[in-house]
Amino acid sequence: MTGRRMAALALAWMLAACVVDPASGPAGLPQLVTRADELAVGREEHPRILRQFGGAYDEPKLNDYVDQVGQNLARAAVLPEVGFSFTVLNNPVVNAFALPGGFVYVTRGLLVLAGNEAELASVLAHEIGHITARHAAQRHKRAAERAVQPGAAKPPAPGKAAGSEMAERAEDAGSYVQGYSREQEIEADTLGIGYLTRAGYDPAAMPNFLTRLDAHARLQAELMGVPQDQADRMSFTATHPRTADRVAAAALLAGEVAGAALGLGEERYLRQIDGILYGDDPDQGFVRGREFLHPKLKFRFEVPAGFHLFNSTARVIARNAEESVFLFDQVPSPPGLGIADYLTLAWSRELKLDDVESIFINGFAAATGWTRVDTNRGPRDLRLVAIQFGAETIYRFTFITPPEQTQSLSVDLRRTTYSFQALSAEEAAALKPLRLRIAPTQPGDTAASLAQPMPVAEGREALFRVLNGLKPDEELTPGRLVKTVAE
Repeated sequence: MTGRRMAALALAWMLAACVVDPASGPAGLPQLVTRADELAVGREEHPRILRQFGGAYDEPKLNDYVDQVGQNLARAAVLPEVGFSFTVLNNPVVNAFALPGGFVYVTRGLLVLAGNEAELASVLAHEIGHITARHAAQRHKRAAERAVQPGAAKPPAPGKAAGSEMAERAEDAGSYVQGYSREQEIEADTLGIGYLTRAGYDPAAMPNFLTRLDAHARLQAELMGVPQDQADRMSFTATHPRTADRVAAAALLAGEVAGAALGLGEERYLRQIDGILYGDDPDQGFVRGREFLHPKLKFRFEVPAGFHLFNSTARVIARNAEESVFLFDQVPSPPGLGIADYLTLAWSRELKLDDVESIFINGFAAATGWTRVDTNRGPRDLRLVAIQFGAETIYRFTFITPPEQTQSLSVDLRRTTYSFQALSAEEAAALKPLRLRIAPTQPGDTAASLAQPMPVAEGREALFRVLNGLKPDEELTPGRLVKTVAE
C-alpha cells in the first residue's frame, strides 16, 4: 500500500468518526428540532434571503438545470423526508449556503467561477451535507437562543449609537453568512464526497473547486491591495473554513473506492452558463472600474484610485487597503423636510454633527457634516453627505475613515462627492451589462489575446486564467471551450 493511500485511509477513518446519522443529528446531543420545525424555519427565512441577495436569477432553463443537478445529489443523500430546493441567486459574489428544511442556494457568481458540472455538484453536495447533518438547524437554534439571552438587546451608549452602527454596518457589510465550525465543514465535505460519488461525479471536483476559489480570492486580494496572506477573507472560504489537503485526500479515497471513471460534465455545464450575467445586474447598477453607474435610476459617481467598489441590492460600498470605507445608499425623502433638516433632524438626529453646511452638487441641493464615533475597530471619522435627487429620493454618502487618514483623504472625499451627477437618457441607454461567453479556441489563440478585449478595468489575463482554471504558464489548445467576458 502506498504512503499516499495509507494517508488517505487514515484521514478517512478520522473523518468517518465525525460523521453522524443524518436523521438523528450529532451523536450525544438531543434532537434540537423536528424536521417540520426545520422546514418552517427555512420557509420563513427564504423570502429574506431572496431580498438580501438580489432575488432568484431570472433564467428558468439555468435554474432548472441547477435544480436537476441538486435533486440528483439529494437522492444520493437518501433522506426522503427532506424536500430539497435549489435556488440560483441573482448575485455576482461567489457564495453558497443552506437553510434548515432543505433550502440550498448558489449565486450566479459561483456558477461563473465553476468549471464543470461536477464542481457545481461538489458545492451543492457540501451544502446538502450541512442540512443532512443538521448543522444549519443547530446554528439557527443557537442564534435564536442568543437573541433572547438577558442583555442581548442591551441599548448602546447614548450619543454614539447611530454613528457606531453606521460605521460598523459598512465595515462588516461583507459578512452576511455566519461560518460553520471546522468540524462541521469536515463533516459536510465527507458527506458531500459520498453524495458526489453515488451520483456519478468525480469526487476530485471538490478540491479542484477549492483551488479555483483560492485563485479567485488571491486575484481579488491582489487587485484590492490586500496582502496575500489575507486572501481567504476575499472568498466565501472565510465563512467556510475548509482544508484543501483533507478534502483532496478524502476525495482520493472516494475515487478509489468507486473503482470507476466518474464524470465531470464540462461541456454540458459550459453550454448551460453561456450568456449568464457577469458582475452587476442592470437593475442594480454597474461597477465599471472606479465608476458606479445606474442606467435605471440615471446617475453615476466615481471613487478615488485605490478604492474598490462592491455593489449589492441595499448599498454600494467602496474600500481601500487602509480600512477607509465609502457607503452609498438611497432613502425616500421625508415630506416637509428640506435636505439640511433631513441631515440633522432625521438621518443624524442622535449625533452632533460639526461644520454642517448646505451645498450644491451638479445642480442638486445637498447638505454635509461630520463627527467622530467609537466603533468595534476603534475611532472613526464620519462624513455624511445627503443629496436631494428629485422630490421623492435622497442619495447618501457615508465616508468612514480612520482619524489618521481623514486629512489626507479630504480631497478624495470631495472629488467623490462632486462626481455624483445625473445620466441623460441617451447615456443610460448606452450602458449594457456584461455577460459570460463560451467559445472554442482557435489556432494561435493565447490567454493574453483572448483576455485583451474583455471590458474589465484591471488584471484581464489573470482573470481569464482564473475563470478557465489555467495555471500561470499554461497554454491553450485549439478547440478548447473557454470563458470570456463581453458586453
